[in-house]
Amino acid sequence: MELLLKERTSASVFSRIIETANPTFIAIAVLVPVGALVYAVTSGSLLMLNYVHVMAGALWTGIDLFMGFALGPILGSMDPRERTAVFMRLMPRMTFLMPVLAGVTATAGFQLTEHMGFSLVSPWILAALVVTALLAVQGFAVLLPNEIRIFRELLSDTPDVNRISRLGMQNAKLGGVQGVFQLAIIFIMATIRF
Repeated sequence: MELLLKERTSASVFSRIIETANPTFIAIAVLVPVGALVYAVTSGSLLMLNYVHVMAGALWTGIDLFMGFALGPILGSMDPRERTAVFMRLMPRMTFLMPVLAGVTATAGFQLTEHMGFSLVSPWILAALVVTALLAVQGFAVLLPNEIRIFRELLSDTPDVNRISRLGMQNAKLGGVQGVFQLAIIFIMATIRF
């Protein structure tokens, strides 16, 4: 019985996340990057694949840097209730957008590595893979679960504003860390090409 109740609660939380994020936004945030990736891979165009990789990576990096270094300090100076209102609107969209951008960037990068004939044991490629793995672990093991925790808390009968605020600030700071890791990958990519 408890498992069934937990499954219903999870389904309810997920449907509320979709509702709050706006299904149109979700469709655009998922279908445009994934569609561009599918087109780039199936067309065989290295130029298009490179474009998708760079654009998705630029969006991913830019959003993370914005979250960590622009929005994070602003949120830090706000009252926890005001922060909670921001997180209520922001987190559902980030829950869909960021994993898609990360996945498209990494997939296009792996495809480029293969098509351009780079060896996976090259020190620069290994460095990129290590940083990508760190980003993936941080994103899928910390950031995404925190977003779900925040939303669950927001939907509870008595939301803990301090917990929401703490988790949201943790994600904003980790977004900055993600941005720094992504800048490291940009350095690696620029070095590989020249």
